[in-house]
Amino acid sequence: MRKPISRRDVLKGSAALAVGTVFASPARAAAPAPVAITPDLVAAAIKEGKLVFYSSMDLPVGEKLGKAFETAYPGITVQIERSGSERLFQRVAQEFDSNIHAADVVNSADASHFIPWKKSGWLMPFVPEDVAKHFPDNYRDPDGMAVTTRLWLSSIAYNTNLVKAEDAPKSFADLLDPKWVGKMVKGHPAYSGTIMTTTFQIVRELGWPYLEKLAKQRVMQVQSSTDPPKKLSLGERAVMADGNEYGIVLLKEAGQPVEPVYPTEGTPTISGPTGIFAGAPHPNAAKLFQAWLHTRETQQFFVDFTGQYSLHAQVQPKAGRRKLSDIKLMKEDPAGVEAMTEEIKTRYARLFRV
Repeated sequence: MRKPISRRDVLKGSAALAVGTVFASPARAAAPAPVAITPDLVAAAIKEGKLVFYSSMDLPVGEKLGKAFETAYPGITVQIERSGSERLFQRVAQEFDSNIHAADVVNSADASHFIPWKKSGWLMPFVPEDVAKHFPDNYRDPDGMAVTTRLWLSSIAYNTNLVKAEDAPKSFADLLDPKWVGKMVKGHPAYSGTIMTTTFQIVRELGWPYLEKLAKQRVMQVQSSTDPPKKLSLGERAVMADGNEYGIVLLKEAGQPVEPVYPTEGTPTISGPTGIFAGAPHPNAAKLFQAWLHTRETQQFFVDFTGQYSLHAQVQPKAGRRKLSDIKLMKEDPAGVEAMTEEIKTRYARLFRV
């Protein structure tokens, strides 16, 4: 029986994914020619009639995208299977080990997942026309296996009803102040790809001693990165130690008493790539969805609706929102995350006793 793939199955050349980039390894073979959305592709996709999308996106986001795709291409039904990225990774490994090919397209909040998936030959090379024309090379796999569909941040935040602006934390170091004992909430890296990536960047920049001190602050632990913004807006905690920034932005725009904080040390940055599985049961629908998902129109819709960021050169940030260029960012390193995942899970569970 073939051994199931694990997060320990790291690429020998993991350093090929350079710090600050998502897809930077040299291409082994020429990527396929870019594909446009044509009547023939649409007809072939409609004939298949279905698309199965494994996604770490918030369920309302995935569902809204699915409905938009169904509206654009009547006759194709989209099935959304949503889970936290780390759980999603486990599910994919179990299915492939059992020779089950249920999913067509996958989006993960942990870019390091695409390292072993690519290594194992589980991904289908496919380059949408818009990706070839408008996405930066370092956010595209050079062999056409995946592209970064969305980018977002994991910030600090506070409840403005419970914390005055002048008293709010300005840095990760500020979270260690005794005044925040029992008043913070954060996500869990064993469930959430966003928090896994965030934890890696914080450990790299601030070291494990920082998290050892933070663990003594009696922090409320939740699973998904979407949970801390909700706990904050409800007033269940005064400060968010990590969680997705876009959740805070959307809640603030909806009139909730929350405010994001971009730490002075830098804000962790997370990429969400999307790829097509080589064994996709609906390959033409998968290609159409991947091409549609990365058009300017869909990317603009996605940015406006979700508060996340797009790498499509023609997409503009929604009025009133911060630009990435105005924020000090921590650099990404998916290969580093891949190499440290098991250590992060083990040490984090021991420190936070969860």
